[in-house]
Amino acid sequence: MATDLSDYTIIKEGEAEILMHAKNEVFFNKTQVNNRDISIAVLRTFISKRKQEHEAWLSKRTKSSQRISEKDSSESAMEEVPSKAGQDDKKSNGECGADEEKSPEDSSTTTEESVKISEACNTTEELSENIEGCSETGKSINITEGKGVRELKPPRVLEALSASGLRALRYAREIEGIGQVVALDNDKASVEACRRNIKFNGSVACSKVESHHADARVYMLTHPKEFDVVDLDPYGAPSVFLDSVVQSVVDGGMLMCTATDMAVLCGGNGEVCYSKYGSYPLRGKYCHEMALRILLASIESHANRYKRYIVPVLSVQMDFYVRVFVRIYTSASAMKNTPLKLSYVYQCTGCDSFHLQSLGRTVPKNSSVRYLPGFGPAVPQECSDCGKKFNMGGPIWSAPIHDQEWVASILTDVKSMKDRYPAYERISAVLTTISEELPDVPLFLSLHNLCSTLKCTSPSAVMFRSAVINAGYRISGTHVNPLGLKSDAPMDVVWDIMRCWVKNHPVKAQPPDQPGSVILAKEPVLQANFARAVASLSKAQAKKVARFLPNPERHWGPKLRAGRQITSKHVSLLGPAAINGAIKPEEDEEPKSKKQKMEDITS
Repeated sequence: MATDLSDYTIIKEGEAEILMHAKNEVFFNKTQVNNRDISIAVLRTFISKRKQEHEAWLSKRTKSSQRISEKDSSESAMEEVPSKAGQDDKKSNGECGADEEKSPEDSSTTTEESVKISEACNTTEELSENIEGCSETGKSINITEGKGVRELKPPRVLEALSASGLRALRYAREIEGIGQVVALDNDKASVEACRRNIKFNGSVACSKVESHHADARVYMLTHPKEFDVVDLDPYGAPSVFLDSVVQSVVDGGMLMCTATDMAVLCGGNGEVCYSKYGSYPLRGKYCHEMALRILLASIESHANRYKRYIVPVLSVQMDFYVRVFVRIYTSASAMKNTPLKLSYVYQCTGCDSFHLQSLGRTVPKNSSVRYLPGFGPAVPQECSDCGKKFNMGGPIWSAPIHDQEWVASILTDVKSMKDRYPAYERISAVLTTISEELPDVPLFLSLHNLCSTLKCTSPSAVMFRSAVINAGYRISGTHVNPLGLKSDAPMDVVWDIMRCWVKNHPVKAQPPDQPGSVILAKEPVLQANFARAVASLSKAQAKKVARFLPNPERHWGPKLRAGRQITSKHVSLLGPAAINGAIKPEEDEEPKSKKQKMEDITS
């Protein structure tokens, strides 16, 4: 290579190596190793699931064609049998008439089959030929002869914002069965760096990874339904890319999307969040999970405009960002279920009570289903527990955000290949916690917040979980917060449990208008049982498996945007050592006061 390696630092992650210039020309964040590792784990599972789905589809098509061929052979055998009498002739004519009466059903079946086959065709020409063949013969295409059946090709991957290209290189070098990886960036320096890194990683990277200088939005709009996997990891909000990204994924393909604007998603700027994502956030303890659900609702909204919908397989909040993995499908009928998956959230301003109100509902009508608006309001003007007003947020995604079958497969794969994941400890801990979450319970409670409202000492998590289980409800932890508890118990049951706890552990008298005083003034309807329940400890806790790990080093978080000059004000992001290494004496033109402050921080 003509590049002078003395100007660069070689960074190795997994099996990929990249060259990084000291001047911060191209963005690279060491912290995102967790993001890249979990993405590789999901991609490996996606490839295996995709293969299983294709084999199941082929098996189904084979059985269907066999049934049709057997039916044809039986019909031909009946035609060869000579008629014995006029009555037999009339009977045979009647049988033929019965067959003719059944033909519309058969034709409708074959029409549905032809539509399914259309998803498997590679080109528009093959699709039109298959449909014409089906309409002429009135039968499904014989897949054993190879007509109308696509060969399962390696998945094509698009990395919409590649920067240094490290993620694309890791995909190409570490994932077996991966196809072409297209790396895009709108910055010339990033494209040059990506191409330099592709050459630096050898023949495998050169054969599988291609880098283009293009606007990701324009590129995805001009390549509709072309990529099996699209990875969207912008510096900040992904909202401007969502409309184009949902169009570039094939049916059944995977979209992997990251959002790092957590201050906006978690309620710091509610009006900005609404303008970007179409949802209003709330400042509750569950705000990070609400950020996940706001992002999913926004992706679903963009997909619905093109008769598409999403199915989440994994949704993660870790470090300083949220990351969702969803599959995208096309179906105008299934798209009608979207209002059933969205809800508004009512959060009490006095206590921690929150309630969800679904946007829609269904009513069965004969053999069909009617879609109607949801019932409301879900709450009165004042909280029934403490008497305060409600804040309303949303809409958010209230359906499950994980597919537990996928999570189990991903976790098994990660444990079987632990040496190939640089961040194995962290991602295995996160996946273990996710595998034990209640999938159908949106948002969560914080035990410490409940006790803060009542001004009481906190029961142990095991005791509180036991009381909920003994009352006949389910409860689990959450990967978002070590102190968070997901439960399907209504809020009045939760407050009854806390009232029973306070009776045994009295609190000091509080002003009567305080939320805690109003809650404790009521007698509990439910008598809580704090006896140790068998399921009060999760499997991970029982086996003493670590679920929440500390950061591996200081200053572990978001890094400086590429191209910005590194100065002493970035010490909180990069650390004193990185600052001292990046700022040369001749480049340091800061006032003496700043220099003295920097020296104090370093010392």
